[in-house]
Amino acid sequence: MTGAGADRGAAGGADSAGTSTAGGALLVVGDVITDVVARHVRPLAAGTDTVASIRTVPGGAGANVACWAAHRGAAEVRLLGRVGAEAAAWHERELVVHGVRPQLVVDPRAPTGTVICLVDGGASAERTLLTDSGASLRFEPADWSDALLDGVARLHLSGYLLFSEPSRALVRVALRAARARGVPVSLDPASAGFLGELGPGRFLALVEGVDVLLPSRDEACLLTGLTDAADAAAELSLRVPLVVAKQGHEGALVARSGKVCARVPATAATPRDTTGAGDAFTGAFLAALLAGAGPKEAAEEGCRAGATAVERVGGRPPLPG
Repeated sequence: MTGAGADRGAAGGADSAGTSTAGGALLVVGDVITDVVARHVRPLAAGTDTVASIRTVPGGAGANVACWAAHRGAAEVRLLGRVGAEAAAWHERELVVHGVRPQLVVDPRAPTGTVICLVDGGASAERTLLTDSGASLRFEPADWSDALLDGVARLHLSGYLLFSEPSRALVRVALRAARARGVPVSLDPASAGFLGELGPGRFLALVEGVDVLLPSRDEACLLTGLTDAADAAAELSLRVPLVVAKQGHEGALVARSGKVCARVPATAATPRDTTGAGDAFTGAFLAALLAGAGPKEAAEEGCRAGATAVERVGGRPPLPG
């Protein structure tokens, strides 16, 4: 492993799914990915060239969430990720500069995952992803240590961990360890496409014991079979104590005990690239919970971070200073 690792200390605690005791760290377990972002103004021309602006940037849902949480004021953010040797040093530097303490497992055989982000240069700046998860799919229980939870007040799991059997086994181990310590766990489903392949029933069984679920509109509807986002969020909150459904330009919904208890409007923004907007929301939301905010206030912070994210290229926040 590379990086600073996790300090040993008194375990952090939480009094509910929606609020945390102050002073503990956020531990994120998830994917660290190299993003190739291609922004094109004209429609893609099959069989020939399409002019595009192309950048290679650090990404990955788990890594992005960690960086946004640190950017939005979380005092200590740690990340457990798995990368290939060819990009390990670069990703570690990029995480450290954003205020994250990385612990990266270097895979001896698989390269770092790569995502090609095709971003429409139109008003919506919507993106289409071509994903090779690489080393992230090879997370396994051996990568976990219960000592990672020392001093941790919240554990966040990237939903991408649920899309391969070895990393699903890691999720089960991490959830069991967090429950034993009373550490609340949040999870972002991550991908409607992969979620559809996994199946809603299987997904919901795998996330049993999670305290906070942060789906997108499409993910919430897919998981419930409902077409209305508010109904879907309410339905999911019968299975997970707190559901915060991200609605893009329509803001967010907060649901508990089968009811939507808050509707949070979006923050106005002019989109350039929607890559990582949901990760920005999640990171800011978790940072606010760690600071003692309630779910509605935390969702407002998430919407503000999402607006900042869509006005930037790539999934990471501005560098400090």
